[in-house]
Amino acid sequence: MLNFTGKIRRDILLTKPAQRQECLAMLAAFLDTSGFSSFGLSDRRDEFSFTSENEEVAEYFLALVDKLFGVSMTVTEATRDPKHGRNKLTFSYSGENAFDYADEITDYSACNLEEESDMRAYLKGAFLGSGSCTLPRGGAKTGYHLEFVFPYEVDAEFFCEMLDKLQLIASIIPRGEKYVVYCKNREVISDFLGIMDAGSALKQFEEVSAARDESNNNNRKGNCDAGNADKSAIASAAQIHAFRLLESKGVLQTLAAPLRDTASARTENPTLSMQELAKLLGISKSCLNHRLRKLMQIYAKEEKEI
Repeated sequence: MLNFTGKIRRDILLTKPAQRQECLAMLAAFLDTSGFSSFGLSDRRDEFSFTSENEEVAEYFLALVDKLFGVSMTVTEATRDPKHGRNKLTFSYSGENAFDYADEITDYSACNLEEESDMRAYLKGAFLGSGSCTLPRGGAKTGYHLEFVFPYEVDAEFFCEMLDKLQLIASIIPRGEKYVVYCKNREVISDFLGIMDAGSALKQFEEVSAARDESNNNNRKGNCDAGNADKSAIASAAQIHAFRLLESKGVLQTLAAPLRDTASARTENPTLSMQELAKLLGISKSCLNHRLRKLMQIYAKEEKEI
């Protein structure tokens, strides 16, 4: 079963960019983020390479390279990541035109992009290279988190500047020897998904957001109800204390029957709500409030005279 990152990746892989410059921007982003150190001249010959742990992503970019330059890349290294149980494949192309191809790709790195369509393509390529996104789960305290990992700080900074042009706000933080561009804002992440054309992932994102909002509202209501119950309990305890003092001083016995009945009902039923107490006395809630206020005023007057 795909996790949320996998669903975003699947949405992106459904289509390929139509324009050459968009293809180049997407490939540049992938090479900037995929974890391979660089591309350009090797020690022996012209070469450019990329590394991928995902077979579908690798096939996608191999097809882009073929579309752009009419060349095929070959596997030059295969390693196994025992910690994550994944294969890491390095694809390379070497030849007399490799440096020219690499040079054309670098022209479409984030620092050089002006067209929005190219920026969108770069954003997609960056996610395929090193992006991940997580959603809140169940009762966990973890929230929304979207990130892109870059080997070099300068590329991460250029990426953030490009995001500013798209009105997307993100931050940079070092993580080991790499640099992470991240966002935790729900609305901004929603905009990210829209720009990356991750339609089905965006739908799930909105469903999770709506469910979380409903849960938060229910929690707030529950907390409010609990808070009101606490206030009612405190008020009831204060009233009972006051009425017992009035009784001990002989003041309660001198009051009109409705006030005596109210004081007695409250003292004998400390946990009843105002609505329940009013029903017991056969009066309205506003009438009960009036009687209780009157009793507390009498108590306050007696307190001053002590």
